[in-house]
Amino acid sequence: MPTDLAARAAELTAMAAADHEAAPLANSADPAEQLRWRRLTAEHADWLGEFLDEHGWPTAELVGTEAARAAWLIAQHADRQLELQRRSVRLLAAEVAAGRASGRELAFLRDRVLVNQGEEQLYGTQIAGVREGRPVPWPCREPERMDERRAEVGIPPFDEYVAQYI
Repeated sequence: MPTDLAARAAELTAMAAADHEAAPLANSADPAEQLRWRRLTAEHADWLGEFLDEHGWPTAELVGTEAARAAWLIAQHADRQLELQRRSVRLLAAEVAAGRASGRELAFLRDRVLVNQGEEQLYGTQIAGVREGRPVPWPCREPERMDERRAEVGIPPFDEYVAQYI
């Protein structure tokens, strides 16, 4: 990996670590903490947008496995930058089709974009809330086929997946 890309990969992994640390702020009752989260995710998304302009989607081959996963996380949390999320879906989909990226990550990001656009998701990866102690997904297109689609991209059935959070 060229030195420039190694430095960019290190930045990606550092951003993912900061994201994980700050994630509890997203749903804080304190507006100042929520604002910190929003600013952090916006800064990360802006950085990712510049990377996409220069290099395309950061695959594991390009930046390493950990940094590629970090890029996906940054795109996933860029909820206030829907155009960046849409662009990320397009670029990631091309890499998945070429066998250089994860269909599982694409499914999560695609669902996130659909929900952010006010549409029904496909894989049931985005949770709307908890009802009677059980996670409930945002509305899903053809819910009877949800687990079939999940299996196609390596995501466990919905009931099995949410059981780990109950």
